[in-house]
Amino acid sequence: MGKKIAVVTNARDFVGPPAVRALLDEGYRVVAQDPGFEDAQVKQAYATEHPGAEPVAVADPQQLVDEVWERHGRIDTLISNDAFAAIHTPVEAADLEDLYATIEHVMVAPFKLMQAAIPRLKAQGSGNVILVTSCRTELPQPGGAMPDMARAGANALVKSLSIELAPFGIPVNAIAPNYLYSEAYFPKARFIEDPVGREFIREVVPAGRLGEPEEVGELVRYLANMKGSFHTGTIIKFAGGWPAAPERPI
Repeated sequence: MGKKIAVVTNARDFVGPPAVRALLDEGYRVVAQDPGFEDAQVKQAYATEHPGAEPVAVADPQQLVDEVWERHGRIDTLISNDAFAAIHTPVEAADLEDLYATIEHVMVAPFKLMQAAIPRLKAQGSGNVILVTSCRTELPQPGGAMPDMARAGANALVKSLSIELAPFGIPVNAIAPNYLYSEAYFPKARFIEDPVGREFIREVVPAGRLGEPEEVGELVRYLANMKGSFHTGTIIKFAGGWPAAPERPI
């Protein structure tokens, strides 16, 4: 058997970059899917910067899974890394198109990917599945109904998938970040370089800082390399201790 095969969706966004790097470091051949690779120059630059990665722009989940199996004959680790800019607005003022887009990107997308992959994984008899979701639902904020609904749905999907695939020895777990550095959600200019944003993070996150990409990469590495399948159905919070109960005088 040659190198293990991993698939990472939206490879240039959110948990994509540290996931790809961690898996490459572990010796995987990584199929890195991202719509940005429709640009040939972007695709070539990525391939040059990430030896061992296969950048692909295929958007359709069924086509992606079929192409990976045609080329490699298996998927050892499947990471559905789903990101969409959180739209915060009161429910009464919300645009339904924004709701539909949010749900499509962070809840329907992993559902479609798993629909395509499950028959192949069952036939293969193995495979570690990781969904990148969010733990933002642990402390809902005013105006956060749309992203909270979608992320809660994705976390529920993990639970359902885990019981459906447990009899086949296929573990399904989620990495649920919040306050992880990424340009998608917590850009450097606003939350690291700006003293105001940095102080906000220090006050809100018990760890006093944003999570580092390399740290979430450690978690990806652990889940991808599990040899057993009994650890399944978990939503692993990655948020530096957030949310913490507010301090109260004794």
